[in-house]
Amino acid sequence: MTDVTSAKSARRPHHWRRDLIELAALFTAVAVADAIANLIGHQPDGPYLLIASAVALVATAAFHTWWARRHSHAPPPEADTGAGVDAERPSAGAGEAAETALWRMRTTVRDSPGALAALCIALARHRVDILTLQTHPLAEGTVDEFLLRAPATLPAQQLTREISAAGGSSTWIERADAHDLVDTPTRVLGLATRTALDAAELPLALRQLLGRCTIHSLPALSVGGRPTGESAPVEGVLEDTVMRLRDPSGGVITVERPYLPFTPTEFARARALVELDARLGPRVPRSEDVLTLPEGNEITVRRADRGDLDAALAMHGRCSEDTLGLRYHGPVRDADRYLDHLLSPRFGRTLAVQTASGRLVALGHLLWDGDETEVALLVEDDWQRRGIGSELLSRLVALAVEAGCESVYAVTQAHNTGMVAAMRALSLPLDYQIEEGTLVITARLTAVPAQAPDQPATEPVSRSGATSGPLPRNGQAEQRFRH
Repeated sequence: MTDVTSAKSARRPHHWRRDLIELAALFTAVAVADAIANLIGHQPDGPYLLIASAVALVATAAFHTWWARRHSHAPPPEADTGAGVDAERPSAGAGEAAETALWRMRTTVRDSPGALAALCIALARHRVDILTLQTHPLAEGTVDEFLLRAPATLPAQQLTREISAAGGSSTWIERADAHDLVDTPTRVLGLATRTALDAAELPLALRQLLGRCTIHSLPALSVGGRPTGESAPVEGVLEDTVMRLRDPSGGVITVERPYLPFTPTEFARARALVELDARLGPRVPRSEDVLTLPEGNEITVRRADRGDLDAALAMHGRCSEDTLGLRYHGPVRDADRYLDHLLSPRFGRTLAVQTASGRLVALGHLLWDGDETEVALLVEDDWQRRGIGSELLSRLVALAVEAGCESVYAVTQAHNTGMVAAMRALSLPLDYQIEEGTLVITARLTAVPAQAPDQPATEPVSRSGATSGPLPRNGQAEQRFRH
């Protein structure tokens, strides 16, 4: 009811017919009461009967008033505007927010009427609020996936026991956060959009779609050009906790989740994303950033892919054996064979630096090694010690942060002071491990500053977000390139 309507109702005038009827009813009641009083008053015990009747009427009226007030269901004083109800909600909401926790839970229930209701009753008994619910039909039973808001004092073990007692089986539960509050259709559409814009997004989109899992992107050909034998049918293969999908760029994408079997619904969603990527074909955003080095030279930082293979091979030819040896940690003659894999968007992302004349002078790689992340740099000899490596490294770390990585590591030789200095310039917690002259530096991405204090003073001329966006985790263990 609006305020205008309430005001009109409050000012509504009384009609004279209603007043006349009320006055007639009053006179009638007085006449009836006088007749009864005269009839009883002339009896011998008349006065006593009148007094007893009056006391009974007063007692009945008092009891009726007390009962009405005690069991009244009348609306609050400000029911028209809802102010009385809303005034109490903030304090309750504040207490609930401080004493609740979000949980993501999955359980299997019988496909029979009332099975889901029994679970809901068990949750309601412990004041657990169901925020979202997804159903995954199976051949026998149904997998129900809940997003729950439960009291913070309710442990996961007790919640699991209550679900089991209510008929749930194979129950799995873990903590959730605010990002899980997005409904599933919106999240899937967002992942499809990101996949459509950039082919490198497919492995990351699969990982975010399927939750905590490991993704291996295995090529059809090895680094040496030999067939690896890795393949999958077009429709893919689902085997309990493992699904295999045909990689549109060749090879196979293997997704593993040992702790929780995949459902046919999840398999269908993953296949839809892969099919979308296959239909759109190879694509990499071509936006770029132009920077000015301290000496005044302009360089362009952009994404690189297999289309830059010839330019990268030419840069290899201009690099010294020492520079290539520090980068690839093995025979220099094998360096060229790695480039085709390094430039593939399936195994990570590559940033390229080119001069104003278009010559490629540096490459920065962010590679996925299982659940870990490796960074690697290669800067042409004539362009070293100008801050290019630090610029590339800071951008690669920013991409790793956006992808949700907890750490990145770099593998180099103990005497590679340039790489050590670039890692230290990040101003992040570092761990060092040295074994037989090989140095592994791990940076923990707990807090990344906007700009490291020792970062070279490169001046951005134009910035279009060429290096922004999350990265895929494809778990390609073979891409460590430490030969």
